[in-house]
Amino acid sequence: MDGYAFRLRILHERGLSLVNKEIGGDQMKRVSSADKMLFVRSQHASMINGLQFRYPIFGPVVRLAKRWLASHLFSACLAEEAAELLVAYLFLKPLPFNVPCSRITGFLRFLRLLAEHDWAFSPLVVDINGDLSQNDEKEIDDNFTQSRKAYEENTQNESKAMFLATAYDKASEAWTRCSPNPLELKRLAAYARSSASLLTKLILQNQTDSRGWECLLRTPLSLYDAVILLHGDRLPYPKRLLFTSELDQGIFLGGEGRHVAHGNASTCFHPFLLPSDMKGSSLEQLKTKLMVNFDPLRCFVGDVEKGFSNRLKLWYDSLGGDAIGLTWERSKKREREEEETDGKYPVDLLRNIGELGKGFVREVYLLKAPRLSS
Repeated sequence: MDGYAFRLRILHERGLSLVNKEIGGDQMKRVSSADKMLFVRSQHASMINGLQFRYPIFGPVVRLAKRWLASHLFSACLAEEAAELLVAYLFLKPLPFNVPCSRITGFLRFLRLLAEHDWAFSPLVVDINGDLSQNDEKEIDDNFTQSRKAYEENTQNESKAMFLATAYDKASEAWTRCSPNPLELKRLAAYARSSASLLTKLILQNQTDSRGWECLLRTPLSLYDAVILLHGDRLPYPKRLLFTSELDQGIFLGGEGRHVAHGNASTCFHPFLLPSDMKGSSLEQLKTKLMVNFDPLRCFVGDVEKGFSNRLKLWYDSLGGDAIGLTWERSKKREREEEETDGKYPVDLLRNIGELGKGFVREVYLLKAPRLSS
């Protein structure tokens, strides 16, 4: 027993088409939707796998890009497949440079692409296999124009701020349909611009000090309205934690920030089996400890979003971070007054969130109170 568990999904297009003929109504729609997404994922995986064979350095650049996104708490904003397409574009359209020949070069260009591409007026077309014809490119341009026109007509429509088109997804429906929205993309571009500037400085000065490089993957927690710190040993992958997150206590001096809650680690669950857990245990005992597909971070984030999505937004690291950033959603003055009379805004609300994650949440901090909006 090596501690790994797998879930296998099999794509059989003919089999699913036969199932569609035998059933009807809403059930058929659900099967068709699952069929479509499974097909899209298979197309994407096949193309990315082929690109990796053409450019061996592609994989390391992708891993570095994904780690940067997660470390700055953008896991919910940009799908992993979207990150792969962004990096793929750097290898397919490297001009005026050559194809990246190192992971640092590729990573720097990834940051600059995020920061400098004109996302509002230009789609990003990633043609991995050279399959797109002139008609396909025209269709992509038409889809992009329609999406921007829809946003201009209704500014509340925040979908497709980043338009990524491929041969299998000419309307950018697969990975960026709902996120990042314009505000998320603006924040993402600002972080990328700052990191690109720092990385350029480190390269030019030939710095070997680890602290300078660590700053690339340390996100400033003081930029959030509230912060939740988690117990690192209760994360699904404790060994992936790069740095233990702590808040600088200086930000509380003379400000409105305060420590809201503290929690001890639970002894009821261990998402990850450590070697010490296996010593002296029989196979049957280990089976009772192994939690297949149990991710406490995902469960906690889902519970918070279910109960408080209209009041706050969560920013988190799905790859192994122990910090969650919170930003307040804008609420009307009347709604705020109702919330304050309920005694849940903002300190009690954060305490309730801490209770939701009891045994998993280490600390909860309030940094900035919500602002009234008219």
